[in-house]
Amino acid sequence: MELIRIYVACLAAYNNGYLHGEWIDATQEPEDIQKEVNEMLKKSPIADAEEWAIHDYEGFGSYNLSEYAGFDEVSRLAKIFEKYDSEVFNALLSEYSCIDEAIDAIENRYAGCFKSLSDYAMHMYGHLEDEIPKSLEGYIDYAAMGRDIEVSGDIVTVETGLEELHVFYSA
Repeated sequence: MELIRIYVACLAAYNNGYLHGEWIDATQEPEDIQKEVNEMLKKSPIADAEEWAIHDYEGFGSYNLSEYAGFDEVSRLAKIFEKYDSEVFNALLSEYSCIDEAIDAIENRYAGCFKSLSDYAMHMYGHLEDEIPKSLEGYIDYAAMGRDIEVSGDIVTVETGLEELHVFYSA
């Protein structure tokens, strides 16, 4: 599993031509992150350094973390990325306008992983085959049904690989 961490730099050192900072585990509690930043600032080559910025980060997928993000936000986001499959969650982030919508989708509206929309439609309506006369079974187009379900807005899909289609019910 990829580490979820931030590189916090001392701005006083940076502004004076020094690279001084540390990689910090972002999954910690905000106050523990702050303690590590305070320790890093104490070791700065510039006396009485107080200001910092996040100059790099890892493990946040496609999410753009601000260099001045607060440690409450950093810790919360890191724990989210630690909890969820990063590939699926990153794909969801591109579908939704905010991280809370992506969290709601993955926690409350996940329908499963299917090979295709056709497989999803068969999963949803395949149990009705007992009620359909055998002579009509060949006329059922599950691929078209799956596309119609998606186009109608009833589901949101994200593809993470060959025959890996994750389906989420719409809100």
